[in-house]
Amino acid sequence: MKRRQFTTAGSSLLVWGWAHSPAAHAALGGLLSEGDASLGVKTALERGAVAAVGLLGQTDGFLKNPKVMIPLPGFLNDAAKLLKFTGQQKKVDELVMAMNRAAEAAVPEAKALLLDAVKSLSVADAVKIVRGNDTSVTQYFSTKTRAPLGERFLPIVTTATEKVSLADKYNAVAGKASGLGLVKKEDANIQSYVTRKALDGLYWMIGEEEKKIRKDPVGTGSDILSKVFGR
Repeated sequence: MKRRQFTTAGSSLLVWGWAHSPAAHAALGGLLSEGDASLGVKTALERGAVAAVGLLGQTDGFLKNPKVMIPLPGFLNDAAKLLKFTGQQKKVDELVMAMNRAAEAAVPEAKALLLDAVKSLSVADAVKIVRGNDTSVTQYFSTKTRAPLGERFLPIVTTATEKVSLADKYNAVAGKASGLGLVKKEDANIQSYVTRKALDGLYWMIGEEEKKIRKDPVGTGSDILSKVFGR
């Protein structure tokens, strides 16, 4: 039976040659065509991305989910607990809410880039994902999209956090604390910190969706996911 061709944007002759080589067939266990592997992985990628964005990119998507909720970092989180005795707890709560609302506002921007990453899937990527661990999809997305998503998230996060009075004070205090080794350097700026944590939460959620697919591919109701991941 003639195998279906594996088509990806920008595939080179070298990749095409590898795709139809004995090594590639062996990597897929000799039981899946490149076309099935491609379609199954792309379906898993798309489902994970859409589900994660939908869950996090809504009100309380971060704030009410303890797995991804963004707290003040390290020393500042501990110090903030003392502020309730000085009548400043409300302002701290407002800052934490603003941080998480910023992440919720930024996440929908990820959908288009994530889906573009699905379209650019290569033969080698598909093989790695099919035969990879429980978070191979997540690792693929992180490699392909973390840098450009960070650029898209940052201005949204900046707009959301600068409305809160404590944001500037956070940067001032965190900057000094960083110099003393009490706060990580990358956490010393609230906008950068929230952007990074928003991305961490997004990829974590994609990973959770991927684990669901791998654990129960039949339960997804998708024939191709059952065929590719139910092996």
